[in-house]
Amino acid sequence: MATEIKVPVLGESITEATVGQWLKRPGEAVAADEPVASLETDKVAIDVPSPVAGVMGDLLVAEGDTVQVGTILGYVEAGSGAPAKKEAPALSAPAPAATPAPAHEESASAALTLSPAVRRLVLEHGLDPTGIKGTGKDGRLTKDDVMGAIESGSAHAAAPAATPAAAVSAPAASGRNEERVRMTRLRQTIAKRLKSAQENAALLTTFNDVDMTAVMEARAKYKDLFEKKHGVRLGFMGFFVKAACMALKDVPSVNAFIEGDEIVYHDYADVSVAVSAPNGLVVPVIREAQTMSVADVERTIGDFGKRAKDGTLTMDEMKGGTFTISNGGVFGSLMSTPIVNPPQSAVLGLHRIEERPVVRDGQIVARPMMYLALSYDHRIIDGREAVTFLVALKNAIEDPTRLLIDL
Repeated sequence: MATEIKVPVLGESITEATVGQWLKRPGEAVAADEPVASLETDKVAIDVPSPVAGVMGDLLVAEGDTVQVGTILGYVEAGSGAPAKKEAPALSAPAPAATPAPAHEESASAALTLSPAVRRLVLEHGLDPTGIKGTGKDGRLTKDDVMGAIESGSAHAAAPAATPAAAVSAPAASGRNEERVRMTRLRQTIAKRLKSAQENAALLTTFNDVDMTAVMEARAKYKDLFEKKHGVRLGFMGFFVKAACMALKDVPSVNAFIEGDEIVYHDYADVSVAVSAPNGLVVPVIREAQTMSVADVERTIGDFGKRAKDGTLTMDEMKGGTFTISNGGVFGSLMSTPIVNPPQSAVLGLHRIEERPVVRDGQIVARPMMYLALSYDHRIIDGREAVTFLVALKNAIEDPTRLLIDL
């Protein structure tokens, strides 16, 4: 008897998704609750588990298809089936003389077992997945396996013949190749939201800079004790989130929304933090950040970053948010004009720290400086309020004692 595999409930207000990848093929054995397919929604990738143990049956939708909640994706038949690795040779090209058979078969098998997050990481770095040892179930590659291979230098570049472009057409005589890759659902949503923000808000960016000396000295002095006590590294984001919460309290319009002809103010700070994921930028939310300690903030952000890479963030964790902090400095950005994340009215951009000459007490000295950028909706936030917010933030970072006495 066949059991239906249906699209699960995806979350509030989300009714459809795109089939990102089938993780199991017809004839392969599946265990109860084992992921058989990966769906891409507007915000996250979701694994679809098998409702029962058995053998993978017919697949009713193809990768790339858009499906609704409740749609039947395929079936699981009764039986024991065969392990995926034994089925892979049957999926490879039958002409052994055309290409080295073992490498081709291994590539086909690996391609079938890569999760969307791992597949994107492999493609981004141009790696051959068959040269990386998998530690997941049935030898499946995990993100940690790929990152470990990259860091150790043991990963090998993929052969040109294995790329999608080469499979479709031969390289042009000039050596100028093109490859068309469909945008993920998340990337499409990001594009629409950012364009909508530019069209519907009166965006303006105001800059300031901040001397990071005091925070860097505090971090150097206490980072070992901090990590020993709290089990998490002391970074800069904890200071900035706490300083931002204090500044938001002083300038509430930066933490407000426009809804119709009304302004909605919040007496809490749900701070969205932009983190990088394999398929794009995601912004999980630190709820009630104004009540949290620096350790709580660092622990929460660390957890978000890890699960963003693993693709395990939930939609509930990315809903809401009253203010956003984006740290482009981790990628080396010197200055930027971040775009507001609707319906929020402001976003703070952090940048890299570099020594620059500044004047202190009439003397030119070198100080570790960072540019701050506040992009905001000018319909609700005036320039005076934007500058006041940045100055309050700057004062708190340059004199962290202010964070303790709420000054």
